[in-house]
Amino acid sequence: MRPALILLAVLWARQVSAHPAPFSYLDLDLHEDGIHGVLVLHVVDVAHDLAIDSPERLLDRAAVDAARARIVGLVAGRLAVRVDDRDVEPRWGQVSPAPDRHAVALAFRVARARPARVAVRARLFPYDEFHQTFLNVYEDGALRQQAVFGATGGEREYYAGSVQGRLAVVRTFVAAGIHHILIGPDHILFLVGLLLLGGGWWPLTRIVTAFTIGHSITLSLAALDLVAPPAQVVEPAIALSIVFVGADNLLVGTTGRDVRAWIALAFGLVHGFGFASVLRELGLPREALGWSLFSFNLGVEIGQLLIVAAVAGALALVRQRSHALAQRLALAGSVVVIAAGAYWFVERVFFPGGI
Repeated sequence: MRPALILLAVLWARQVSAHPAPFSYLDLDLHEDGIHGVLVLHVVDVAHDLAIDSPERLLDRAAVDAARARIVGLVAGRLAVRVDDRDVEPRWGQVSPAPDRHAVALAFRVARARPARVAVRARLFPYDEFHQTFLNVYEDGALRQQAVFGATGGEREYYAGSVQGRLAVVRTFVAAGIHHILIGPDHILFLVGLLLLGGGWWPLTRIVTAFTIGHSITLSLAALDLVAPPAQVVEPAIALSIVFVGADNLLVGTTGRDVRAWIALAFGLVHGFGFASVLRELGLPREALGWSLFSFNLGVEIGQLLIVAAVAGALALVRQRSHALAQRLALAGSVVVIAAGAYWFVERVFFPGGI
């Protein structure tokens, strides 16, 4: 057994010595005149993709100067920078050997006014499934954000700590909140179910406000990782909330009690966890956490008010023409709400991959 372990150790040591640090490093420093960048690449990775037989050759100044165009061409197609929603082409400067890091360092610049928002996509050496690129973002020399790209790449965003950066956060996350509520059929149907019985603008305002309070609380808690129930619980619970609101509509005729505001508050807490899952996918910028949370909530509220205005307005027109027709519509709509909620509940509990 011991010889086998020794053999494995030797093989592992050879592998490590052949590629001692499968990492790249990308530093971005935001200044008034744009972005100053440095990309540090391990010579083993560069030599592999440029078919250079000896990586150590890239530690020689003359060899690096001779290979500069090839090195720049290699990374130019694998590193993408977007500034304030516009793709930019870095201006590559000197390529220097970095013997102490067994690497080459590429300097570059992006000449613009101080960026408000910077997005980076990097997939530098896909041949190595373990390769990682470490990203450091600075503002005027002060480290603000760190991230890691895996071998499959991905995108990371940074919002500057300036007024322009905060405005970029607001624009991005307000739009994301509106988009999410308008493409979420379960959230829309829950709101429609609450509105089917109609009522004056004050009762409807209380319903919407209660729902906003509920989802804002849990959205913030979940986005800050203070409370994070699993999606396997949250998604079926959202479906049950839709069933409940439809059933309550049918019972109001027998009980006479309108508790829609309380329903909106209680189940708004559940829907907030659903919103949070989307917000986590978007990625909360740590440097503007409060602004991103506020903006996403504001976007959800705007989208919600658009739905309420359209549905409540249409139902009011029907009610003006025929009260009996409005009652039949509320009854039929409540049955549809219950059926849809029940379908989603069964799908999410028993067929999470889709029926």
